[in-house]
Amino acid sequence: MKWTQGIDKLGIFLYLLLCSFAVANIYSVDPAAGIKQGTFFVISIFIGIIIFFMRAKFFENSAGMFYIFGVLLLVGLFPFGKEVLGQKNWYRFGGFSFQPVEFAKLAVALMLANYVAGPDFNLKYRKSLWTALAIIGVPAVIVLAIPDVGSLLVFTAFFIALFREGLSGWLFGIGFIFVAVFLVSLAVDPIYVAAGIVLIAAIVIFFNYQKIHWNVISIAGIFGSVLLLCGIAFGTPKILEKLPKHQRERIEVLYKGEKAFRDTSGYNLLYSKTAIGSGGFFGKGYREGSVTQGKFVPEQSTDYIFCTVGEEWGFLGSSLLVLVYTIFIGRIYYLSEKQKSIFNRVFGYCFASILLMHFAINLGMVMGLFPTVGIPLPFFSSGGTSLLTFSVMTFIFFKLNYADRNSLV
Repeated sequence: MKWTQGIDKLGIFLYLLLCSFAVANIYSVDPAAGIKQGTFFVISIFIGIIIFFMRAKFFENSAGMFYIFGVLLLVGLFPFGKEVLGQKNWYRFGGFSFQPVEFAKLAVALMLANYVAGPDFNLKYRKSLWTALAIIGVPAVIVLAIPDVGSLLVFTAFFIALFREGLSGWLFGIGFIFVAVFLVSLAVDPIYVAAGIVLIAAIVIFFNYQKIHWNVISIAGIFGSVLLLCGIAFGTPKILEKLPKHQRERIEVLYKGEKAFRDTSGYNLLYSKTAIGSGGFFGKGYREGSVTQGKFVPEQSTDYIFCTVGEEWGFLGSSLLVLVYTIFIGRIYYLSEKQKSIFNRVFGYCFASILLMHFAINLGMVMGLFPTVGIPLPFFSSGGTSLLTFSVMTFIFFKLNYADRNSLV
């Protein structure tokens, strides 16, 4: 049997394609950053080779160690972290920077997969559910305290993996309703939002009157839910007022437009849209983008790297990049579903869902569909920590998939 049998060549090819194209685009914006990213890419390849020579069981058996180390790194940010833009989410050692929240995502994915694969896990029991939520919640609370709202949003990706393992879809529905009420209350008078909530609740009760088991618990639940949603509606404007000015403006940009904040929080988005729109269908050509080459977009080699693709490679190049990401993420979900090992499957779902959240939020951010929250585009945004962590997750998954395919069990 050839030793290459079982290696997912399509997945590896897509990974190499994304990283190579990323280095080229980062170099276009900032040659020094491009060379640095290329160096981290080479390091990632060497780490990937090492991972392929390791025993697949090592990652399952060492999940607890990874998790504890990840949590300790997050806690250590409070006394030792470097504050950047109001967020204490970096370690600095001379000229080297490290963002532990990226490693924490890997650690949670491994730990959650380890727990779900255990013999005592069953989401029908509250103990299993609460333990799984605690595995996600402990680092998520620390991330919230940093505060790093963008990374906190990514932690919701783990619920997709739990949904695959039997988590009730009602939790997603409830979460969606809360988020919808919050977002609507930002643009509509809370009185009208509350009236709408009461009206919708009345309609739902009217059409499901015979199905509802009318007792003290159900009545209290209905009234409690309506009051809670109305409380969110009236509390949202007050929450918005208490946010730091730059965070408040990032949200208001979605409703008032970037031109209303062109000198502050809307500046990035205004020039990001300008760069993407100016690329036309075929783009202006490599290193020919006037907006990106003029350095008009801050953070354009990191969080806003997609605007470089839009301007230099146009709609066609941007669409192809989106297609490659879609195939890559879909490939991981597909391979995860074929795994014989529960640990492999859950880790794969966690990894694919993390990629999906990063991808969706980042593209929404640069196109004005989502507030600016500092979420990098996986494999593409400049940053050694991000590239190394996503690369390690990639190679761990493909190593697990390789071992699963060659397993005789």
